[in-house]
Amino acid sequence: MSQPFASAHEELHFVNRTGWLRAAVLGANDGIVSVSSLIVGVAAADPSPAAILVAGAAGLAAGAMSMAAGEYVSVSSQSDTERADIAREKQALIDTPAAEEAELASIYESRGLSAATAALVARELTEKDALAAHVRDELGLSEVHAANPMQAALASGLTFTLAAALPLAAAVLAPSNAIIPTVVVSTLICLAGLGALGAHVGGAPKLPATARVLFWGAAAMAITAGVGWLFGISV
Repeated sequence: MSQPFASAHEELHFVNRTGWLRAAVLGANDGIVSVSSLIVGVAAADPSPAAILVAGAAGLAAGAMSMAAGEYVSVSSQSDTERADIAREKQALIDTPAAEEAELASIYESRGLSAATAALVARELTEKDALAAHVRDELGLSEVHAANPMQAALASGLTFTLAAALPLAAAVLAPSNAIIPTVVVSTLICLAGLGALGAHVGGAPKLPATARVLFWGAAAMAITAGVGWLFGISV
């Protein structure tokens, strides 16, 4: 008795994580870099613990809200554009169905199918769900890549808050005469961990990701510290 067809194996893909992972890594990286740079800049200008604590706490609160709001607004704009394109495609299928099917066939032919096979695929997919075929193959949209404003805002805001708390805690716990080196070292360690973790979750090589976040984090702190020392004012 023949057995029903089944896939030989199920592959593990990481592309379905790109939406929230991008926002989470962006939020965490910005939280660590911006708050640690702010603390280092303020410490270079005014090393009093009170000034550093106020600056760090204000940077954490303002940054978390800014990241969440910015992600929500930008991803909402992307979502609006996607919905508008889908609406136009839906209307085009009503107005000119034959032309839309021919357009779908040309897309498949450009990807390597013969003209006859492309036309057959376009016809069968059109009969099953024409809009879904055009959204996927003409617009390049899918459920995996669809913009999700709330998901991006929550991921970015939450990870910013958690990550920004690390250099702030290091500054609070450090001796008053060693705030800058303590924050710098702890920040670089956190950035290295973030780069490696982000690469691991996304299934990407860890070394390039770690080196990338370390370089830009160190550059941000160095520039901000230089501004603090140069002007002697809170940055």
